[in-house]
Amino acid sequence: MNKMAVCISIETKKLFRSKIPLITMAVLTLIPFIGGFFMFILKDPSLSESLGFISAKAQLMGTADWPSYLSLLSQAIAIGGLFAFGFITSWIFGREYSDRTIRDLLALPVSRGIIVASKFIVMILWCLFLSAFVLILGLIVGNMVDIPGMSSALLMDGIKIYMICSLLTILLSTPVGFFASYGRGYLSPLGFIVITLILAQIVATTGYGEFFPWSIPAIIGIGIGNGEPIVSGISIAIVFLTSILGLVSTMLWWRYADQS
Repeated sequence: MNKMAVCISIETKKLFRSKIPLITMAVLTLIPFIGGFFMFILKDPSLSESLGFISAKAQLMGTADWPSYLSLLSQAIAIGGLFAFGFITSWIFGREYSDRTIRDLLALPVSRGIIVASKFIVMILWCLFLSAFVLILGLIVGNMVDIPGMSSALLMDGIKIYMICSLLTILLSTPVGFFASYGRGYLSPLGFIVITLILAQIVATTGYGEFFPWSIPAIIGIGIGNGEPIVSGISIAIVFLTSILGLVSTMLWWRYADQS
């Protein structure tokens, strides 16, 4: 347990000595501001007409109310999180190969399983912080824009669904760790992230998104204010199985693959 704590501390220092925290926070900060901007446009019909193309994009978000806004935040963290959280994971694992520190890391008197677990723990903790940051900032922006239709029940439901979307999206980052290890750098995991993002949109439009793990978090985000879950327990199980597969695959690769 002491070795695990030491490894987590080391991985945390590696992360915060890089520009990754600043970059990912800056990128995800755009989510609530863009969402608030669209809500502001939808609230003002005259402004909406004058903006033309931008207004047409805003109309896709629905109406200017809290259910639409919270749903937008949940879907945005689900889609944007696939890239942002995946990017964090690819850096945490891929940097050991690109910086050629993998041999020194494996020479330490610590099991490879502990090293992998500590990397995933740091990734999860930072992604959870980012998710909470976006949610809090989103609520502040929503109040500043004065979006109508707020209630305590709706707020609790929106926060619950948002956190579910965030957690499931974070769990889907474990396969990225495997591809970063297998590809020995950043290129393979980033390619995997782009492919899953594209497939998530395509599969969702065909109506089978509830069976494709990378489509599921965004689909769940649509359910805010509807009162009924859009996906079943099978969909949640698919996400968990995918995450476990990514975690186990990464650990097995680090344990048995030739790292020379």
